[in-house]
Amino acid sequence: MMDWKSSAGIVIVGGGIIGVSTAYYLAKQGIKDIVLVEKGTICGGSTGRCGAGIRAQWGTEMNCRLGIAALDIFEQLDQELGMSVGLNQGGYLLVAYNDKELETLRTGMLLQNSLGIQSRMIALSEAREICPGLAADDAVGFFFHARDGHADPFLTTFAYLEAAKRLGVTCYRNTECTGIVVRDNVVQGIETNKGKISAPIVINCAGAYAQIVAGMAGVELPNWAERHEIMITEPVAPGVCPCMLMSFSGNYYIQQRPHGSIICGMSPHGHPEDFENKTTWQFIEAMSKTLVKLLPRTKGIRIARQWSGLYDMTPDAQPVIGETDVKNFYHSTGYSGHGFMLAPVAGKILAQHITGGKPDIDFSMLDYRRFSRGEHIRESNVV
Repeated sequence: MMDWKSSAGIVIVGGGIIGVSTAYYLAKQGIKDIVLVEKGTICGGSTGRCGAGIRAQWGTEMNCRLGIAALDIFEQLDQELGMSVGLNQGGYLLVAYNDKELETLRTGMLLQNSLGIQSRMIALSEAREICPGLAADDAVGFFFHARDGHADPFLTTFAYLEAAKRLGVTCYRNTECTGIVVRDNVVQGIETNKGKISAPIVINCAGAYAQIVAGMAGVELPNWAERHEIMITEPVAPGVCPCMLMSFSGNYYIQQRPHGSIICGMSPHGHPEDFENKTTWQFIEAMSKTLVKLLPRTKGIRIARQWSGLYDMTPDAQPVIGETDVKNFYHSTGYSGHGFMLAPVAGKILAQHITGGKPDIDFSMLDYRRFSRGEHIRESNVV
C-alpha cells in the first residue's frame, strides 16, 4: 500500500484528463510535492466515456486559439510523454442543414483562417471523397479541417499520469474528497475518506462533480451534470467514415475508429441532469436511424455496445478556469463535453498561471464570476 502523505504543495481533486494533465504541467514547471486524488479509478469517469474528438473549428477567437494550441500539443505528445496517445487526424467534417447554420459556420471559418487555421468550405463531391458513401443530400454546406481528429482517452490519460509520476506526482486512487478545509477564506487542504491532506493550493478538476466539490468550500458554481449516450458498432471494413462527421443542428457525431468500429453519439432530448450512467433504447433507435441515413453502407451492421457519460455543463457551455473567491482554491471545470480536446492546453495555461508565469493564452474571460455579471460567452460551434 502506498504511504499516505498528510501534506502536499498542491492537491488536485479529480483523476480524469483535466486533473492528470494539470498535475503533469505543474510538475513540469518545477512544482514539487503534488498529490492527485481520485474517488474511483483513473479515467473511470467522463474521460473514459467520451468520444475523444479534437478540433480547432470554433466560433470564438479564444476557443480557436485554445483548439489549435491543443492540436499543436497533441501532435507532439507521443514524443513528450514517451507513450502513444493514439492520435488519428482524419479531420472534422462539419455539416450544415440550413442557411443560418451555413452562415454561422462560414463566419467561423473566416475567423479560423485569420488565426492560421486552414479550415475550408467544400462541396458535397469532396465531402464524399473524405467520407465515402456519405448520403447527406439534404445538407446545404460542408466545412473541413484536416488536422482535426481524435485520440485514445485511456492512452492519453495514462501517458500523462505516468509522465507526471516520473516527475514526482503522487496519485491516490479510490480516495474521495469529502471536504475542503478553509480558514479565514484561504484554502488549507482537503479531507478524504482516508485522511486529511494539508496543502496551500487546491485545484478542483472533479468534472461532473465539480459543483459539489466547490460547495465544500462555500463556492457556488452554476455547473451541473448532464448525461449523454454513445454507441459503438462491430468492426467493419475501413473507409466508411475516416473523418469525424458532425453536425450541430443535425445533433450527431460519427467516426470510424482505426480498428474498424464506428462510434457515434448525439445530445439527448431533454438533457437528463443526473449522475446515473444509464442507457436507453430511445437513443439506440434514434442514433441507428441517423447513422444509416447518413452512411447507408452501415445498414445491417451490429451494435457492439452502448454507454453513457456525464458532461460537466455551464450556462454558456464554456469552461471555468481560475481562482475562486476562496484564496488559492482553483477550478478547471465546466468543459461541457470538450474537456478531452482542450485538456493539454487547459492544464498547461493553468499551471503557467499558478506558478507565476504568463499563460500562453489569456483565460481571464473564463472566470466563474462572469455568470453573476451576465457575461456569457457566445460560442456557436457547440451542440
